[in-house]
Amino acid sequence: MNALKNKVQLIGNLGQDPEIVTLESGNKLAKFSIATSESFKNAKGEKIEDTQWHNIVAWGKTADIVENFLVKGKQVAIEGKLTHRSYENSEGEKRYITEVRCNELLLLGK
Repeated sequence: MNALKNKVQLIGNLGQDPEIVTLESGNKLAKFSIATSESFKNAKGEKIEDTQWHNIVAWGKTADIVENFLVKGKQVAIEGKLTHRSYENSEGEKRYITEVRCNELLLLGK
């Protein structure tokens, strides 16, 4: 059951081209967001489309794959774990962010 702790699987489309950062150590970081959508009918019978945006980060060889193959609109399957972090912006305000740290990805679509 340990493999099921903090496991996230998503299939969605990239909202924009990935941001690639090469650190001083030479390690690569890829940041991008994907949209997942679902539709349902409300109490009045109207079809409602609900889209959620997810921040994704990938490191190392996975970041290389992201850099070489992912572009805005591309459909991708992501597996990883949910992470939370905080930082202070330039005005000194504390900001919180939730991300999925991508361990595996699968390119989908054409």
